[in-house]
Amino acid sequence: MRKMVMAIIPHDQANHVIEALIAAGYTATFTDSRGGMLRQAQEMLFIAVQEKDLDHILKIIRDNCRTQIELEPGEESPTGGFPTSLLGPQTTYIGGAVVFVWDLERFEAYR
Repeated sequence: MRKMVMAIIPHDQANHVIEALIAAGYTATFTDSRGGMLRQAQEMLFIAVQEKDLDHILKIIRDNCRTQIELEPGEESPTGGFPTSLLGPQTTYIGGAVVFVWDLERFEAYR
């Protein structure tokens, strides 16, 4: 059975995900969108995939849509947390994705 994956990814991280998908042999249709409380720019990716490939697709998205950063003491967290001077050096992630997966009952490609 095929699955449809819809991933909503911050605009500045979408190219990393798309390039990783293409390098792994997958394709995606994408479009610009805005949403959330701050109406931030995002990309919506649509990926039709065989069920056996679903976990691999999700891993590619997870691994390529967030960035690990190391905060030095005294820096303010980009996620709005406490200054690191109170906590010492911290590692945090910024970015991320919201992913929806549903069964794709029918798939047709007209060429």
